[in-house]
Amino acid sequence: MIRVVIVEDSPTMRAILTTRLEREGDIVVVGAAANAVEARAMIRVLDPDVVTLDIAMPGMNGLDFLEKIMALRPMPVIVVSGSAQQGAGATARALALGAVACYAKTERSGGLPFDDSGKLAALVRSAARQIPANRPRLIAIGASSGGVEALQILLGGFPADCPPTVIVQHIAARFAPAVARDLAHHCAPGLVLAEPDMPLCNGRIYLAPGDDRHLTVTGGPALSCRLQPGAPVSGHAPSVDVLFESVARLVGADAVGIVLTGMGRDGARGLLAMAQAGARTIVQDETSSTVFGMPRAAIALGAAGVIAPIGQIARHAFARAA
Repeated sequence: MIRVVIVEDSPTMRAILTTRLEREGDIVVVGAAANAVEARAMIRVLDPDVVTLDIAMPGMNGLDFLEKIMALRPMPVIVVSGSAQQGAGATARALALGAVACYAKTERSGGLPFDDSGKLAALVRSAARQIPANRPRLIAIGASSGGVEALQILLGGFPADCPPTVIVQHIAARFAPAVARDLAHHCAPGLVLAEPDMPLCNGRIYLAPGDDRHLTVTGGPALSCRLQPGAPVSGHAPSVDVLFESVARLVGADAVGIVLTGMGRDGARGLLAMAQAGARTIVQDETSSTVFGMPRAAIALGAAGVIAPIGQIARHAFARAA
């Protein structure tokens, strides 16, 4: 069954949408919210497969709410728009913000078509196919010049219950505690400096302490951090390549690898190893990068599955890919 939450301020429209979807037999409406506040609570508790979202709502409008959904908890959203003429600009913006489809109300009354021949249900089924079969087991991130600012944006889009996330940011050890405190203020999950044998848990982010020890992932069913002294690799200790290669070996296709802004080539070889192991790989684009060296090197090796601006990387990390 495909689980849907309807967000619509009109009780009549909510009832019609519910009937229209549930008569299909393979779709169930698990919640119907009248505004963004109710919708936020329902989505958090019910974790639907698809959301239908009205644009014109009291309080926070649908477009502003859609932007928050895509930043904090990306999921398939179908926008239920007004008339074709009146809603053209709004629906275009909705698609740009990440909505997977728009379902138009009739132009004359703003109501729903009398009989849409299953069009809405078809849109819901198509959107539901974008749900991932498996949640990533681990996310690994590498960054250098400009990376702290990029991480503030990226981690701000992580849900509180994100998979364990490990980060190598090239930074002097004496600055690492302050950077960790700063990043912790920008994200919902807990963020700490990695320590030896620290278990990797959901809802936690682990930053390499930057003290010439390589951060790697170790363990079997239960993953944990490993910090080991070693010579610089790709010019750095800790090295993004070393982290990524450990993730490729241990986690394989169940991981996501992300290379952000930075100088040099660290992370390119490791991201390629992750890609070859079946992991999802994402690279920050040139326009949003402070320094495009690390992303460019990863792209040149063919390691980048997705190239995206920093504001969209969280969405891709948690994308509901087919």
